Amino acid sequence: MGQVNATVELINSWELENARRGLADQDQVKKMYVEMLVDTGSINMCINETVCELLNLSILGKRRGVLANGSIVEYNIAGPVRVRFKNRECTITATVLPGDNDCLLGAIPLEEMDIMVDSRRQQLIINPEHPDHALYTLKSVFTHK
Repeated sequence: MGQVNATVELINSWELENARRGLADQDQVKKMYVEMLVDTGSINMCINETVCELLNLSILGKRRGVLANGSIVEYNIAGPVRVRFKNRECTITATVLPGDNDCLLGAIPLEEMDIMVDSRRQQLIINPEHPDHALYTLKSVFTHK
């Protein structure tokens, strides 16, 4: 399988909520479209410092990670950020990579939005089994009666 990229809209979720509550104007909400590498091997979404600054995201803390070469690095966690792809959206935190590194769309936002990689066409798609809405897997969590 080759490299799959997708354009997603990223929105400062706190500003979006303030606009919804009437505490800010809708046109003040920072948002942008970002070309992201779809990385099913990455758990979180990763943005770079430039995107983080342009969206005016808050740094919520730090997290350590292991690189492919085995070295341990510490990164900032920013958010919350609203992620939109076609008719899907979710709110998550993002790992902030240094400088202008490529942004990555990992497994958590893919699962949250019920979107998947079509490896034959090399593109990100809405789950064709649920075209109108995301469907979450809740198996073994509870029994509905």
